[in-house]
Amino acid sequence: MTNQEDAGVEGSLLLDDQLCFALYAAQRAVTAAYRPLLEDLGLTYPQYLVLLVLWERGEITVKELAGALRLDYGTVSPLLKRLESAGLVRRERSESDERSVLIACTGRGEELKERAARVPGALLTATELEGAEVARLREELWRLADRAEAAAERAR
Repeated sequence: MTNQEDAGVEGSLLLDDQLCFALYAAQRAVTAAYRPLLEDLGLTYPQYLVLLVLWERGEITVKELAGALRLDYGTVSPLLKRLESAGLVRRERSESDERSVLIACTGRGEELKERAARVPGALLTATELEGAEVARLREELWRLADRAEAAAERAR
């Protein structure tokens, strides 16, 4: 039996049989493929993700942003500091609730959106993935993420 055929066998300790390793390798490779595209924008991959949320949703709280990105506050806060220092986002206390910090793109951040619009297509071209394949992968990965999150919650 090959590693490929054996991949579904419980208890395998072969590195190439590990789902977590395949995901890790894919994530690193995709992030590396994004790197040159994002360098042209002066962004890191996590900064790009923050801007994607802000371009989609407009002004939101840090808590909403962290939830959308599935990150904790401690991870989001330094990202926002760097984006604010670069003049791409602004942070301000909510007038209606001083405990909340609102985040929004600045004019400069909004201007970057037009240039960033070419990134998804350029990544598809670079990876030679087709739309249907991307949709299927994305659907399967979201299903896996939801199941893994539920498993992590049950384990707490």
